[in-house]
Amino acid sequence: MANRAICFLICLVFCGKAFAQSHSNEIGIQTDDDSYLAQGADKYYTAGNFAHFHHALSVKDTTHLRNKVLGFEFGQKLYTPHSGSINYTGVDDPRYIDRPFAAYLYVGSNLNMLFKDESNLKLGAQIGIVGPAALGRPIQEFVHRAFGLYKPSGWEYQIDNDFEVNLSAEYNRLLARASWADVSLTSYADLGNGFTGAGVGPMFRLGDFNQLFNSLSTQSTAIKSRSFTPLNQRELFFYYKPQLNVVAYDATIQGSLFNSRKPNSMEITLDPERFIFSNRLGVGYSGKRFVVDAAVLLYTKAVKEMREADQWGSITILYRFD
Repeated sequence: MANRAICFLICLVFCGKAFAQSHSNEIGIQTDDDSYLAQGADKYYTAGNFAHFHHALSVKDTTHLRNKVLGFEFGQKLYTPHSGSINYTGVDDPRYIDRPFAAYLYVGSNLNMLFKDESNLKLGAQIGIVGPAALGRPIQEFVHRAFGLYKPSGWEYQIDNDFEVNLSAEYNRLLARASWADVSLTSYADLGNGFTGAGVGPMFRLGDFNQLFNSLSTQSTAIKSRSFTPLNQRELFFYYKPQLNVVAYDATIQGSLFNSRKPNSMEITLDPERFIFSNRLGVGYSGKRFVVDAAVLLYTKAVKEMREADQWGSITILYRFD
């Protein structure tokens, strides 16, 4: 499955001859999986699947805005210990849980305001649930059964059900640019009973890219109309994004922020590492109809008990239309 996805991506990116045009709508999917790295791993942030819709809004020439995009998303994230099965001796052994079992299911919306000076402010909100109601166990069991993989075990120790409300803000700004390379500041902050934290770092791009107010780097390839000349008719570039992240709260590790432990609960929680360093390396393409982002993500340990650092691949494919 991973090989087919990679082959499709290579064909789409390097064989695509279409040029970028103005389209005000995008719809597509994002899939995250550690199996994309072809290391035989199935651990920690093990899978994520998301649906996206972006709609560009009208912008007046008299404002400081160059583009404005309204986004909607639906997604699910799955987390396990070092393996999705803790049955090493014939019975489930919770001593092998070095990162809690958890699933997060949510819907969200965001407003991306992109300015003429190539800065942007993206504000978002999500409502969702962590726990058995997020359907992590049946989804993982179905996928493993369908592809003939091992039988997951240990989900009885997962994070208990908890309703989440989370707010987010993202700010990016161009710092310097040459004809074939640029560097920008990236930052974000999350606040909610599910996730609270912040992160900051640079992003480097090499290749054919466009201004940050109309680029896949800022999720702004949807645009109502162009009143400017893009740097390139299509985007095809490599990027590197190192980031320092501060974690104040993570419900997929710590459980509920407000509720006490439920009676007869088998939930196992841990304490997160407060500082996590991440690296994202990827290639981006945007043409006449398709937008593609393929990346490798490398994270230091989310909790000190983890046997290894976390890593996975991510592929996003969007289709643009009027």
